Amino acid sequence: MMKKIVLLALFSISVFSPHSLASEGPSLPNVQTVDSVDLSRYAGKWYQIAFFPTVFQGTCTINTTATYGIRPDGKISVFNECYKPNGKYKSILGTARPVDSSNSKLKVKFFWFAPAGDYWIIDLEPNYQYAVVGAPNRKYLWILSRTPQITGSLYLELLKRAEAQDFDVSRIQLTSTLLPN
Repeated sequence: MMKKIVLLALFSISVFSPHSLASEGPSLPNVQTVDSVDLSRYAGKWYQIAFFPTVFQGTCTINTTATYGIRPDGKISVFNECYKPNGKYKSILGTARPVDSSNSKLKVKFFWFAPAGDYWIIDLEPNYQYAVVGAPNRKYLWILSRTPQITGSLYLELLKRAEAQDFDVSRIQLTSTLLPN
């Protein structure tokens, strides 16, 4: 059963601080992203399956989704929405932009005064049915799907792949798909 969730920037990413997204240093190998991302295929609605809890997502932990769209200026619109445990709906609109030609590394921004946060696509199913997104410092991780649930075996495989990149998967929480009574 699904437990808690949170808002993923880009998909539930609200506000990042630049120092919290800094690299962990030379002791760990660099986080590897996918080779390339077709942003028009990546666009659309994604359901947050699991996540590392974050301060900026707060208690936004139920039915979390992110919807991405390609804007005329080449940036990506990011619309995150969720419910809090008290049943209150929350949403936020932001933008993302690729930082390299692979489109696998993006910068996401939700407030004009806030720094942009890293959104690195580290795993992507060939038909764009699931994705794993993290940050180079390994403090953030989201498992996303085109459907509200995935199989247990796929979930465990995605955790295994994230762990192989030195993400501390003991921190992961499942996203809740149930609204409070």
